[in-house]
Amino acid sequence: MTDVLTPDQRRKNMSRIRGVNTKPEKILRSLLFREGFRFRLYNKELPGCPDIVLKRYRAVIFVHGCFWHRHSGCHYATEPASNKSFWQKKFAGNVVRDARNTALLLEMNWNVIIIWECQVKIFQKDGLTSLKDVLKRCAEGMPAQAYEMTTVAPGNMIFYPCKPSVRVDQEERISSAYV
Repeated sequence: MTDVLTPDQRRKNMSRIRGVNTKPEKILRSLLFREGFRFRLYNKELPGCPDIVLKRYRAVIFVHGCFWHRHSGCHYATEPASNKSFWQKKFAGNVVRDARNTALLLEMNWNVIIIWECQVKIFQKDGLTSLKDVLKRCAEGMPAQAYEMTTVAPGNMIFYPCKPSVRVDQEERISSAYV
């Protein structure tokens, strides 16, 4: 299928997609601040430049866009119909980079919390109870862990420990396959 937009229209459209200060990030930051959490934004000294850094809890939060970071099972993680090979390489590179950054942060003893764009609305409605539980665990000085949120049932969210899907030593082999 061909693109319905001209190259100039597409370029203009794509240039407006933000990488920082996205609406889901702003909503989550507002909720965290309202609950009394204090944080820093976009620490460039940490791998992946996390969206939110909670130094007191030795935790970082990434607010991933479902489309760009390939949230499995999400209806926002669609695949464009045109230029498929480009998009497959782009998405694969994003996933490999995310896994590498998570692994590096864990090696540096930072807890990594991944929140998906589609789940921020649930936080708005139901509050931050599950996130506060994870941050409490992080503050207890346990070994660094990566957490990802999942919805068990409507209105029932939990964070479960997860591992980066790609180990740092595998990254070269996998990323070269997509180049």
